[in-house]
Amino acid sequence: MNKILITGGAGFIGSHLCDELLNKGYEVTVLDNLNSQVHGEEGLRPEYLSQDVELVVGDIRDEDLVRKLVRETDAVFHLASLVGVGQSMYKIKEYTDVNVQGTANLLEAIVQHPVQKLVVASSMSIYGEGRYENSQGEKVQGVERPLANLREKKWELQPNGEVLQPLPTPEDKSPSLASVYALTKYDQERLCLMVGSAYNIPTCALRFFNVYGTRQALSNPYTGVIAIFASRLLNGKPPMIFEDGEQQRDFIHVSDVAKACRLALEVEQSSGEVFNIGSGSSYTIRYLAEVLAATMGKRQLSPLITGDYRVGDIRHCFADIGKARDVLGFEPATQLDHGMEELVEWLESQLAIDQVDKAAEELKTRGLTV
Repeated sequence: MNKILITGGAGFIGSHLCDELLNKGYEVTVLDNLNSQVHGEEGLRPEYLSQDVELVVGDIRDEDLVRKLVRETDAVFHLASLVGVGQSMYKIKEYTDVNVQGTANLLEAIVQHPVQKLVVASSMSIYGEGRYENSQGEKVQGVERPLANLREKKWELQPNGEVLQPLPTPEDKSPSLASVYALTKYDQERLCLMVGSAYNIPTCALRFFNVYGTRQALSNPYTGVIAIFASRLLNGKPPMIFEDGEQQRDFIHVSDVAKACRLALEVEQSSGEVFNIGSGSSYTIRYLAEVLAATMGKRQLSPLITGDYRVGDIRHCFADIGKARDVLGFEPATQLDHGMEELVEWLESQLAIDQVDKAAEELKTRGLTV
């Protein structure tokens, strides 16, 4: 198993995965459409993408091209996807077409030309709210925040008036799909596992939590929250935060994600399984914004707390990574402070066009914020 195909491999996570695989002696081919929202209007090969990678510019929905590439490979990482909770709520057809139809197209090619391993990138967004417990220590799931509470700025989950306490979320937590993006990622995950099982193709899914690091698309207002905050700070503007900033998330460095992907490829016991890929720690969004500002020397740019709710957002979700540790031997290596320092050093050479205000106004115009 030496020839690897990565769909969406010219992007943030994909390019780091390329480096990880090349360092281990694999041959890597990338299929990427160089989407302008991620790569800019020029559609040029990213400078950070290793010259040892064969880049094929094309669409995951192109049946002939995908079939040709699959026929020439031993294993596939399926990362190609439109990303963004907010944007998915009004670009419904486009997200469904790329994420679901594109995955179906890839799977038909794999059925015709079976590979030795398929690893699909899923998302923590499929959980909706994470796992909680009540004051009696009972696990609680399937609870959502009523719109009436959100209008009154009651951000926490509090059924029957009792505020629930968030817990690390394991893989067996039932999905609660709060956005079109989340639905399409769940479709990707289940399609791959279902077809893999039916055709005896070893397949596993990795549910990425909030990934950060170098090479993120800083001018894309629908990318990861750290990149969005960095774009604002680079332009002398405070990070914009929905709700009150106390929502908790799990942030994992991209190098750890790339390693987890390789382990999923190489560990035979991963087949048929789903794994959380996170740091196993939780941080509030407000804390994250403050740390990034301080690390960038812009401590005076305090977060702008909007007090608005964005449709599709959840309150708390952070990873239980026990299964990835036990089965894959996965252990995150990069602490948040060190990862932030590396990111800020890279940011010093980057130009970011801040489009967060424009994106926020678009959501408001469409009635997707409260």
